Amino acid sequence: MHAKKSFGQHFLKHDSIAERIADSLLQAADTKRVLEIGPGMGMLTKQLLAKSDQYDLWAVEADPDMTAYIQGHYPVLKDRLISLDFLDLDLKTVFGDEQFCLIGNFPYNISTQILFKLLDYRAQIPEMSGMFQKEVADRVVAPPGSKVYGITSVLLQAFYKTEYLFTVEPGSFNPPPKVRSAVIRLTRKEGFELGCDEQMFRKVVKAAFNQRRKMLRNTMKPFFQNYDLLNDPFFEKRPEVLGWEDYVGLVHKMAQH
Repeated sequence: MHAKKSFGQHFLKHDSIAERIADSLLQAADTKRVLEIGPGMGMLTKQLLAKSDQYDLWAVEADPDMTAYIQGHYPVLKDRLISLDFLDLDLKTVFGDEQFCLIGNFPYNISTQILFKLLDYRAQIPEMSGMFQKEVADRVVAPPGSKVYGITSVLLQAFYKTEYLFTVEPGSFNPPPKVRSAVIRLTRKEGFELGCDEQMFRKVVKAAFNQRRKMLRNTMKPFFQNYDLLNDPFFEKRPEVLGWEDYVGLVHKMAQH
């Protein structure tokens, strides 16, 4: 079996790393249901199935060749292996309204889209753990003020606790990617309420970072009819220095005026 660039495939070679990823789930909300995204040739799948007392494993794989490989080598999955692109999968058809966790050596070509889908289904996903391109992982956990802090950082940190677990070098894969990788964990904030209109929250965050070098006074003009309000010193700041709480406060300012 050969890795296909079109699916962003890089196969993990070391059982020890796969085992560390499998052990990284804390299984928030006490659910055993786990969906592995992109099992490939089953390096992580093998470790997850070995922990059947902890995990009730499902898997989704976009590559038909890899689906056939998993079916042949891990027949225990049977009807729990879905041959489909994760981004096209209606998760409610699989789990209904039940809670489940996500895990995987995630395909790098769709990793950011996977994170945004996590947000869309966050009411059902208490936890996600797995491997990303290090650049993406760094963005997820970056604090305000960091050069890589951005839209992904703000939106994910509003709803999830984000943790950087460990780095994985290119030589751990076949074929080796041109970039380093990293394993991170996201744990949902239970009982959390954003405290403002979420749709507007997302719009404000995206508008701010679309011109991240400009002060908020310039990027927020479309949201304020009274431009005098923008003379507040708060609007002299640039988007990368604001935490998610600041963006919630910004939406409140808009609502008040």
